[in-house]
Amino acid sequence: MKIAIPVDDKSLNSNVCISFGRTPYFLIYDTNAKDTQFLDNSAAASQGGAGIKASQTLVDKKADVVITPRCGESAAEVLTGADIKIYKSVFGSAQKNIDEFLNGNLSDLTEIHAGFHNHGSN
Repeated sequence: MKIAIPVDDKSLNSNVCISFGRTPYFLIYDTNAKDTQFLDNSAAASQGGAGIKASQTLVDKKADVVITPRCGESAAEVLTGADIKIYKSVFGSAQKNIDEFLNGNLSDLTEIHAGFHNHGSN
């Protein structure tokens, strides 16, 4: 299983980024290989549609799960359309969120917002 998390820095100790579409990096943790990979989020500098572009990157990387504090409606549609489950992160590091997920302690992200269309950043 591949878990994707928006992070501020390329570290398991990084905080989870509050912005899904404009996060600087995505951490991809493969639970089978116990391998961690960091992706630069090319969507972060987009004029618009950052969440959709970021979501498509995770679809292309074959993520199974996304852990994030919030997600826009269009981004969520791309993720759920690819059968990627979205979970609400808890305050703390990416590693803490991976551990909480693996222990069954994270809930589904149900509060999907309308998005920050044409704002350039959030």
